[in-house]
Amino acid sequence: MTTFRSMRRIKQQLSAEATVSILKNASSGVLALLGDDDYPYAVPISYVYANNKLYFHTALAGHKVDAIRKCDKASFCVIDKDEVHGQEYTTYFRSVIAFGRIHLIEDPDEKVATARMLGNRYNPNSDEALEKELAKGLSRMMMIRFDIEHLTGKEAIELVRGRGM
Repeated sequence: MTTFRSMRRIKQQLSAEATVSILKNASSGVLALLGDDDYPYAVPISYVYANNKLYFHTALAGHKVDAIRKCDKASFCVIDKDEVHGQEYTTYFRSVIAFGRIHLIEDPDEKVATARMLGNRYNPNSDEALEKELAKGLSRMMMIRFDIEHLTGKEAIELVRGRGM
């Protein structure tokens, strides 16, 4: 079993609730995989979060799919706040990093269910349009599940101080 590092600046660590809230509300993040010739491969991607898992979609073939087939370890980063304060030589940031195992979804029922979750997240209350899109494109789409093993959120010390902590 993997032992993940503790956060060094513990005062800046977000609560589990705040961390999950960021994952539920952000619209995209960066998925990092082990790519060709063991070079890191990081790609911006939209997602949906549910039950301590992240779900993505991709084409049936490509760099992402090859990397997932090669190695199931991955990380995912979401930036919630990125406010440069030049005169202070700092950035007021808030971000989340997840580590876990990533899988190509093979089960047809799980594939449809996760595609619906993703579609409903970005275009809610459009069931008829979503069903048309799935009928047209699901066969050309791969769904991906990221099982989160370790999750942390962190924010700038200035934001912590601003809340009087």
